[in-house]
Amino acid sequence: MSALKGIRVLDVTTVIAAPFAAGLMADFGADVIKVELPGTGDPFRKLGPYHKGQALRWATMGRNKRCITLDLHQKVGKDLFLQLVAKSDLVLENFRTGTLAKWGLDYQTLRKANPKVIVVHVTGYGQTGPYKDKAGFGTPATAFSGMTYITGYPDRPPVSPSFSLTDYISGLYAVMGALLALYHRDALKGPGQEVDISLYEGIFRMLEFLVADFDKNHVVRERKPMLSGTSSPGGTYQTRDGQWVVLVTSTDKTFEYLARAMNREDLLTNPQFSTNAARLENDAEVDTIVRDWIGSHNYKNMKDILDDAGVPVNLIYSIQEIFKDPHYQARENIVEMPHPQLQTIKMPGVVPKMSVTPGEIKWVGPELGAHNEEVYRSLLNLDTEEITRLKEQRVI
Repeated sequence: MSALKGIRVLDVTTVIAAPFAAGLMADFGADVIKVELPGTGDPFRKLGPYHKGQALRWATMGRNKRCITLDLHQKVGKDLFLQLVAKSDLVLENFRTGTLAKWGLDYQTLRKANPKVIVVHVTGYGQTGPYKDKAGFGTPATAFSGMTYITGYPDRPPVSPSFSLTDYISGLYAVMGALLALYHRDALKGPGQEVDISLYEGIFRMLEFLVADFDKNHVVRERKPMLSGTSSPGGTYQTRDGQWVVLVTSTDKTFEYLARAMNREDLLTNPQFSTNAARLENDAEVDTIVRDWIGSHNYKNMKDILDDAGVPVNLIYSIQEIFKDPHYQARENIVEMPHPQLQTIKMPGVVPKMSVTPGEIKWVGPELGAHNEEVYRSLLNLDTEEITRLKEQRVI
């Protein structure tokens, strides 16, 4: 039994945040029908990296989805879409705010087709506010959230994440919103509703320390290449044999473990270091003590000492180390799937782990329109003649 068996999602999305959300639901058994423009499809199908001319990321982003083509600009296409809405639980979309309404597919129209439908909107700035109509991608949204400003070194330009972090986090919030709305509708017998997700708010929600510190202390946090002044010590250190590690002591108890592991119990009674607040006041000095100790040990020896002591520390992994690591293998964090052009392809496994209703990867991202016949026949009862005619008219 899959956790989301019986839930049908119309995935009317492109690129990253919203398609990622739909994919997570598909991993746990939701019937996700991805709707794409005929002849064009989701631009994500063509994003790099590539191997033998194949865009590699689509295999993961499109996995477990049934892919159909449908032109929502045409009246016939809109009519078919509303018929699909009538047989679905969720519509997930990420067009610019107001686009569906412009096409005559606003929320009230979708509700007429299905009074219980839930519509999840994912946009750059949300459905309300003065910026609601602006285009929004993840990296500019990260800058808008306040995260980019505090990332990097103080004497260099701010640094953006090297991948679409904000999009993926927004996808997680979109799933949460969808599941909350489903629970309210099905378990609490409430109505369908709209869920409004903006790209910047997911990151901003995590920056509560910036908000509180500015509100009460009028502090504008500046860039710092480690933890943003919330605990000490913590950061990136190099071992004697040249390995880079990250160590964090977010609680006084963890610092106690670290001090004892370093044979520096004197730090625990020194008022400059005995509490986190004191260590933050003397961060440079405590950081030097930890840096010197780690720098005097080879990685394996240091790792064994701190693991035994209960201090969180880890090598900074490249993807090469990840592929070799036995823990990743034991947790099935990387799985190999058949691929129609490349024979096989490896991709991240299903998260989270469920003891009763585990997720499953059934197939990799399909070809454009791969499930047209299956979906239009089984859900809308179209016959071969009608499907052929719709293809000729480029409706599907």
